Amino acid sequence: MVAPLYIAIEGVIGVGKTTLARLLQPEFEARLMLEVFEENPFLASFYADRERYAFQTQIFFLLSRYRQQVKIRGFAGRVPLLSDYLFAKDHLFARLNLAGDELATYETLYHTLAEHTAAPDLVIYLRASVDTLMARIAARDRPYERGMPREYIANLARAYDEFFASYTGTPLLVVDTDDLNVVTNAQDLAALRARVRAALGQGTYQQSLPLANLPPPLAGRPAPGFRLPIGSRLSELQAFHRTLDADPASDLFVHSLRLQERIGSLARELALAWMAAPRESAGGEVRSTPNALAASRPNLPASLADCLAALLQLANELGVDLEGALLERLAPDSTRRTECTDG
Repeated sequence: MVAPLYIAIEGVIGVGKTTLARLLQPEFEARLMLEVFEENPFLASFYADRERYAFQTQIFFLLSRYRQQVKIRGFAGRVPLLSDYLFAKDHLFARLNLAGDELATYETLYHTLAEHTAAPDLVIYLRASVDTLMARIAARDRPYERGMPREYIANLARAYDEFFASYTGTPLLVVDTDDLNVVTNAQDLAALRARVRAALGQGTYQQSLPLANLPPPLAGRPAPGFRLPIGSRLSELQAFHRTLDADPASDLFVHSLRLQERIGSLARELALAWMAAPRESAGGEVRSTPNALAASRPNLPASLADCLAALLQLANELGVDLEGALLERLAPDSTRRTECTDG
C-alpha cells in the first residue's frame, strides 16, 4: 500500500497558496495544514517598521511554524496532507529581514529545529510577476498589508526564485500563475490538477527553471551561448518563449501561417530524407529506419525545432497552456483515448 502523500505549496505573499491548497484538498482527500500567521502579535508592527520588529516577528513565526511541523510530522505517512507553506520559507524570510547577531542567533535555532521536520513528497512553487502580486495583495485588502512596499515584494520574489533555482530537497513543480485563474476557470484548475498528478507520478526530481534566471533576450533572441538545461518542462519552455515573442506587429493569423509554413518545410525534409535514405525489407514491406532518415537529412532537427517554436508562439498568442492541455488529453479516460485515436 502506498503511503499517503504530503504536498506543500509555496510562493510569495499574495500568490495564492492557501487558495490552491483549499481547491486541491478534495482532489487528494487531504487534511489541510494551513499556516496561522494572524496570531503573530508583531506582524502589524513589522510591516510598519520592519527593521525594528524583524527579529521578534521572525522568532515568533519560527516557533509557531515548528509547533505545526510537529503535528505534520505526526500525520505524515498516515493521512494525506496539504500545507500552504514549506518550513524552509522561514529561513528565507529571515535572511531577507535579519542581519548580524540577530541572524546568527536565529540560524542556530532554525537549524536545530529543521532537523525534526518532515520533508514533503512534492513542493508546488507558485510564481507571479510583482505587478500580479501587488494586485492580489490589494484585492484581499488585509489591513496590515495595505502599506506593503512594492520593493519588499520584489526582493522577496527574487529571493524565492533564487532559493528554488537550486532547490533539491524534494520533488518540485513550478507553476507560473500570471495567466492562471484556478478560482473562476475550471479548465485552469483541471490542468493544474493534472500537472500535480503527473509530478507525483514521476517519482524523480526534475530541476525547474524559474524565469528570473533566464538571460535577458538580445534583439529578440537568447544571449549568445545560452542553453536551456536538460530536463526543462514544456510549460517552462513555453514561458521562456514569451521573452522571444515580443513583436507587436505579429498576430494570430501570422502565427498560424508560420506554423503551416514550418510544418510544410518539415514534410519536404521528411520526403527528401525518405528518398535519400537506404531502405530495408521487413515482412515484405520496404521502409527506411528512423536513424537512416535522420542521417540522410541533417536539417531534420532544425525543421522539427522550428515547428515546435511556431507551436509555442501560437499557443502563447491563444493563451493556451500546452503542458496542461497535453496532460489533460493523456488522462486515463477511455473516451478521451478514443477521441485522440479518431483524430
